[in-house]
Amino acid sequence: MTNDSILLVQYIRYHLDEGDDVYQAVVNASKERFRAVFLTSLTTAAGLLPLLLETSLQAQVVQPIVVSIVFGIIASTMMVLFIIPAAYAVLADWNLVHKHKSLQHE
Repeated sequence: MTNDSILLVQYIRYHLDEGDDVYQAVVNASKERFRAVFLTSLTTAAGLLPLLLETSLQAQVVQPIVVSIVFGIIASTMMVLFIIPAAYAVLADWNLVHKHKSLQHE
């Protein structure tokens, strides 16, 4: 999930560098990354599903950990999709977000 949030911020920065205002950059980047973030989380949670459905004694030991991991994945996905764009917009309201200056090589 860390990679998803880093990529989302990079997409926002890319749209800012392309000339979009902050709010349009946040919306465009969120739309572009939604499917990738959602599917990454969904496949990770689905991969843990066999451990949740297992009835053996060994699996019962790790099932509470698996439940915690799945809920952590869901929570971090919601943060990436909703909290990070909102926080970026709030930072822009406080004038803490600036366009990235591209370096020109001679």
